[in-house]
Amino acid sequence: MSDITVTLDNGIKKSFPMNTTYKQMSESFPNAQKIIGVCVNNKITSLADRCDHDVNIKFIDVDESDGNRIYVAGLKMIFEYSLKKCFPKARVEYSYNIPCGIVATIKGVELKNSDIYSLKTAMLQVVEEDKRIEKLIIKSQDGITYYDKLQNTVKLDNIQNIMDLTITLYRLENVVNYYYSEMPYSTSIINNYDIKYLKDNKVLLSYPMEYYDGRIPEYHEYEGIMKSYEEGAKWLKTMKVPYINDINREIYDGLITKFVKSTELNFNLSINETAKEITNNNNIKYVLIAGPSSSGKTTVTKRIASYFEIYGKHTVVISIDDYFKERKDTPKDADGQYDFECVDAIDTKFLQEDVERLLNKEEIYLPSFNFVTGHKEISSKKVKLYDDTIILFEGLHALNPNVLSFLPKEKTYQIYVSPFIPLRLDEHNYISLNDLRLIRRIVRDFRTRGSSINDTLAYWHKVRAGEEKHIIPFVGNADRIINTSLPYEVGVLKILAEPLLYSVTKDEPYYNEARRLLNFLKQFFTINTEYVPKDSILREFIGGNDND
Repeated sequence: MSDITVTLDNGIKKSFPMNTTYKQMSESFPNAQKIIGVCVNNKITSLADRCDHDVNIKFIDVDESDGNRIYVAGLKMIFEYSLKKCFPKARVEYSYNIPCGIVATIKGVELKNSDIYSLKTAMLQVVEEDKRIEKLIIKSQDGITYYDKLQNTVKLDNIQNIMDLTITLYRLENVVNYYYSEMPYSTSIINNYDIKYLKDNKVLLSYPMEYYDGRIPEYHEYEGIMKSYEEGAKWLKTMKVPYINDINREIYDGLITKFVKSTELNFNLSINETAKEITNNNNIKYVLIAGPSSSGKTTVTKRIASYFEIYGKHTVVISIDDYFKERKDTPKDADGQYDFECVDAIDTKFLQEDVERLLNKEEIYLPSFNFVTGHKEISSKKVKLYDDTIILFEGLHALNPNVLSFLPKEKTYQIYVSPFIPLRLDEHNYISLNDLRLIRRIVRDFRTRGSSINDTLAYWHKVRAGEEKHIIPFVGNADRIINTSLPYEVGVLKILAEPLLYSVTKDEPYYNEARRLLNFLKQFFTINTEYVPKDSILREFIGGNDND
């Protein structure tokens, strides 16, 4: 048998016998215990696959983005397997993700806190037995027949809507499922996790998240985020559209216009409720609005300010982004690049001076930061305060106490915004809010900043790292969480994002990421942008509002 040559990402070449599995290859490397997948010719594949020709490969570590997704998929399958072993009549629904793990709902059995020990014991046994997770590539029609027999109309519809010739399922003994990700070769690598009972038959699966250096994040309740997801899911259930196949059916039946209007009305009601709560408290003088990139902070701020005006309040809106330090004074990261995501990139001294001048009844010109030149410029926007004025501060770091610590807490109301989309692909797969934000950003940056999709994808890692360090820790400070997702928006974004994603060629570093997002988008029927109202928060990303 002849040998094949494998070229690693560091340029080193190695020879292996033809038809060697990538799992067997990985065992010859020092960090074999952390290898969870492999990227072959810029495409992620299973370690179980055999190599029969010369290839370029990169082994995927559990701490990388792609490795983390594979790890999560494996953890979900092991938990499902262990749940069935402990409680044969039980089933799990993976509801959504919060900053410290996955929230799962257990159906078919009354779960008690004491049952967590049994589940942990069962999972530990599965991991220690190093059970093989088998990859099954089958004809789509066979998948349709399989889910038809199980009377699982959601997964059946999804397979039909995707219209691929084949689908990939995975089997762990008697459990067969798919999680829209490559899976680990076996169970032994999923050896770091925790399970916590929450309430109402819900559990939290925690695992080593990206940007945490292999650590499991510390548990926080994140009640506001969970409430946002639960309320959103309840509304979708009322509208009879809890899954994407339901949205697709609305499009197919010509009912999407009505659903879009209902969605927009529901979102506006949440903004109105927030504005009314604040105006009813005459003690509130400062509203702080924060959220991660592409969360819709700008639109939410403008919308709340408009409601304040309706309720008889004057407003001044201050964008913290306009108080960036001069480019030459901006901190740099470990790579020597400007770190625009860190809180120290904000000129807090200048910001405080302007606010103090306003509070002293001075009339001032607010600055405007020129991101091209890297300098603050004095704008023509002149503002002053009245006795009933509310100041709205909007920006990534608005909830960070180091930025606006000079404001009296008793006069401050804090809001965190993010697209906590409650729509799910099926009962085992939810929509990642980070993927939704990334797609929003791809569309927006190409339209408004002329950024190529490769530029956006390359910078996204720094955005996410900055969020985990400088934004997520302060979510608990918020008095209110505002969910800025629109359940129909992915169908709209798909039209604009797909051409950009398809433009990423196979020899470019972000080809695999682009294909992953394309595989996600193909499950959604398209929705024409003409259905989106001119004042929708979605216009912040796709354009076409009255200000464009």
